[in-house]
Amino acid sequence: MKLERKRNVCSPRFFWAMIVALIAGLAIAIYVNMKTIHRYPSRKMDSTATTPIKPQPTIRFGLPVDSFRVVAGTIQRNEFFSTILDRYGIQAAQIAALRQQTDSIFNPRLMKAGDSYQIFFSLDTAQHAPLYFVYQPNPIHYVVLNLEHPEQSYAGDFPVTSRIQTVSGVITSSLYETLDEQHASPALAQMLAEIYAWTIDFFSIQPGDWFKVVYRENFVENRSIGPARILSAEFYHGGEKFFAFYYQQDSTGKGDYYDENGKSLRKAFLKAPLKYFRITSRYSLNRFHPIQHVWKAHLGTDYAAPEGTPILATGDGVVIASTYSRFNGNYVKIRHNSEYTTQYLHMSRRAVHTGQYVHQGQVIGYVGHTGLATGPHVCYRFWKNGVEVDPLKQHFPAAHPVPADEQQTFHSWVEKQMTALSQIPLTGADSASVTAAASHPAPQG
Repeated sequence: MKLERKRNVCSPRFFWAMIVALIAGLAIAIYVNMKTIHRYPSRKMDSTATTPIKPQPTIRFGLPVDSFRVVAGTIQRNEFFSTILDRYGIQAAQIAALRQQTDSIFNPRLMKAGDSYQIFFSLDTAQHAPLYFVYQPNPIHYVVLNLEHPEQSYAGDFPVTSRIQTVSGVITSSLYETLDEQHASPALAQMLAEIYAWTIDFFSIQPGDWFKVVYRENFVENRSIGPARILSAEFYHGGEKFFAFYYQQDSTGKGDYYDENGKSLRKAFLKAPLKYFRITSRYSLNRFHPIQHVWKAHLGTDYAAPEGTPILATGDGVVIASTYSRFNGNYVKIRHNSEYTTQYLHMSRRAVHTGQYVHQGQVIGYVGHTGLATGPHVCYRFWKNGVEVDPLKQHFPAAHPVPADEQQTFHSWVEKQMTALSQIPLTGADSASVTAAASHPAPQG
């Protein structure tokens, strides 16, 4: 009879089998635990679940506006700083002290109708006294008056950003309306009129004339506050293209507008309508008239010259009268822009007709003594804003071209701007003639 051998539980094979089983079990337990944590995260691991995010305060005018009750208003006609504060319970003595302590940053006399203001109150409705008065004379500048502590008042400016914009259009009625149709600022119309004041008569703009403009527009708090400056422009009028380029000279640091050849668009008047002359009678409010023998105003300047001497237009403009009258004789009247008009009297004959565009220095007639005149001369009259003034006492801007040593830099700038203008599509260009004119290359001079 065979006896069975009893198994030794402490054998090496059994020992290592138990170790392997223990490690495997531990691994399975860790895996199951990690899956559970991933599927059911603990609240303690998510700190955002119990900690709310505090919103950032809105800062404007250097004040946390969310912490106040704000009342906005606009200054009305015949409304004053004192009357506004009095309406909110500020006493006269406090207003006087406030003005005295803030006079270095705020002058209430400069407040005008249409300016905006804001008054800041506490959110606590039990407190009725205003805490701050904020005045805005324009979209950029502001003044914050601390009504409780005037010495802590201050002035500031909003950051201004700018963008390069373009606009174009074919005029059907007026420049203003065309810009408005393109949703562009009407201020561009005034800016163009000022730039081309000596080149284009904006009273004679015709349907079919067109323009292209590259300009810089300013923004405050992502809101447009209007065009800052026209950088370049192309204006088609009367069958001719007129270019304007803003250029800042290195030598002077001052900017001005020039044509494509570097000539200034800001043209001064000639000092006299004759090349060779002698003044026989100046502008006077009380002169003895040599023919009528009475003392009366002489609102012109007489330049004596031989019969037939050419008379020159003293500035670019449109002839608005070329005719004869009993006292003036043969005369020509020229409107240069919305501000200046000149007249030339007693001509022997006229060389231009009404409606004609003339250039500075162009012959418009010849010296004579027609009308009420004692001898050959031209009586030169000058109007500024509809009032006759002495032309010899007027101060006109100089018309200097781009300096020779800056011509290369200027023409490089013009080339870039010409490219920018050519890439602007002409809005409203329906006719073939308009399209052809717009694509015609710029004149070279």
